[in-house]
Amino acid sequence: MEGGGQVGPTSIRGHGQLSRLRSSSLEIREKGSEILREQLDAAKNELKLKDKECERLSQVRNQLEQELEELTASLFEEAHKMVRDANVKQAASEKQLKEAQGKIDVLQAEVTALKTLVLTSTPSSPNRQLHPQLQSSGTRGSYKSHIRNKSASGAFPLSPAKKEVSIQPVSKEDREPAAPALLSLIFCLIPGQSVSMTYDPQWQKQIEGIGTDGRQMDSILFAEFLMWKEHPSLDRSSAFLSRIYREDIGPCLSFTRSELSHLVQSAVENNSLTIEPVAMSAVPMVKASAIECGGPKKCALSGLSRLCKHRIKLGDKESYYYISPSSRARITAVCNFFTYIRYIQQGLVRHDAEQMFWEIMRLRREMNVAKLGFYLTDQG
Repeated sequence: MEGGGQVGPTSIRGHGQLSRLRSSSLEIREKGSEILREQLDAAKNELKLKDKECERLSQVRNQLEQELEELTASLFEEAHKMVRDANVKQAASEKQLKEAQGKIDVLQAEVTALKTLVLTSTPSSPNRQLHPQLQSSGTRGSYKSHIRNKSASGAFPLSPAKKEVSIQPVSKEDREPAAPALLSLIFCLIPGQSVSMTYDPQWQKQIEGIGTDGRQMDSILFAEFLMWKEHPSLDRSSAFLSRIYREDIGPCLSFTRSELSHLVQSAVENNSLTIEPVAMSAVPMVKASAIECGGPKKCALSGLSRLCKHRIKLGDKESYYYISPSSRARITAVCNFFTYIRYIQQGLVRHDAEQMFWEIMRLRREMNVAKLGFYLTDQG
């Protein structure tokens, strides 16, 4: 009994210590899990803050990219505007310079003509034509009769004592549209003086050339161009290109050799035609017949005997065709037209619709001029 009573308290103490250990371990676990949960919540909050910061930085980046694009576009537009303004000012300055040079040439021509025609009068040798009071009564009456009837007679009477003065046209540099008015002024300055004038056709050409800058837009053509510009293409089914093919391209590329003309037109449309100068000393190396390809002195398109300084190549074919300057001008005019409408189709032309239209009308005029046989020489 005594031995059993001693063992009981010891076992109770052991159980108490074990229960305390268990409770302390549970507390440690609870505290550890609580710390881990706090760390996890802190990490989640930090991730949320970083996500918000990333989103804000992304918005800033997008805004900067948009501002950069707008700035680049505005810079290009401003540069284009500055270049356009500079070109306009340059053209105006050149026009004013030409006008000033023309006025100077006119004044020089007037001085030269007056020095040639006006007779000097000195006290020792007075000019009787400039001083009618020194003439005799008979001569004075004849002079007055001429003045009264000059509108009806239309000619200057010739006196035996008066010599004849001949007016020749001025040199090419001195020709101006004011030359006919100058001559009429000189005729009035020397009444009674017989004058013979050699007419120069260049005067009339220059008079007719005045005011050729006027232009008026054709509403039908402009409407067709606007419809084509909405969806630009090289398809000739549109009313705009169909008219140009019918009125300009077809006649401009219509040569005596009709089959070769069609091949040339197809090459121009496909942008596969090559024009190159010909070395006059080189021997032509072609594989086609001599009649078809022409030669340095025979145009392959017109069949006429002309000096051919250029030759063309159609696509990948190895044959060369010699062409005259007139044929080259006609082909070049059509190529210039196709190049411009290709630029419009590719969106490379930044002008407004009216400027594009007038440029196309200018290219059409070049095709018509070349079709009629006019072209610039190497010296021109």
